[in-house]
Amino acid sequence: MAASFDGGVVLGADSRTSTGNYIANRVTDKLTPLAENVYVCRSGSAADTQNLSSYVQHFLAQHRLDLDREVGVKTAAQLAKNLVYQNKEMLQAGLIVAGWDSEEGGSVYAVPLGGTLVKCPFAIGDVLALVHGWPISPSVYCGGGSGSAYIYGLCDKHWKAGMSEEECKSFVKQAVSHAMARDGSSGGCIRTVCISKDGAKRDFVPGHSVPGHYGELARPRPAGLANA
Repeated sequence: MAASFDGGVVLGADSRTSTGNYIANRVTDKLTPLAENVYVCRSGSAADTQNLSSYVQHFLAQHRLDLDREVGVKTAAQLAKNLVYQNKEMLQAGLIVAGWDSEEGGSVYAVPLGGTLVKCPFAIGDVLALVHGWPISPSVYCGGGSGSAYIYGLCDKHWKAGMSEEECKSFVKQAVSHAMARDGSSGGCIRTVCISKDGAKRDFVPGHSVPGHYGELARPRPAGLANA
């Protein structure tokens, strides 16, 4: 997911890649840099979204050389949207493109299955979250990553405009950890990246430190950390 705050954006994701009931990778990095100031959060087919990200990285690198300035977040999102839409019959890819630029500040763009492009204050998986005050009807949701169905109400309750960086990071971690607790296809650790005018700062929450939720078993701690 990704959420905007007063001065930038925070992206967060779990790290589980599954193939049916089999966990193919428990430490996947789903937050991929497209440029220094723009990241994409990937959901859907890992192969599809990894290749899409590589294409967008390549085109944006050329675009930046041509312009000799920072890449716009909207430009990156539009490029991703074009690739998804033009190949929608062959791809299973839901993307969130978010970042900071000098024109729009922090911004979040959702590119759900099929290649729609919508700017929104926060996005869940490949879900669009549009709240009161935004151009389309309030509280609209569309599509969904596997864990997103479990956190609609949570995000509705805790989202607020004008959050600080720490408030936004806490909001993202709470939402991702709740999705991990309820969804069998989500899990592992939590990775976040905060993007502002000062650049991108990454953070990592290991599996044994992910916040627990009601009904979960206690997470085992590594032996070396038993008394920490």
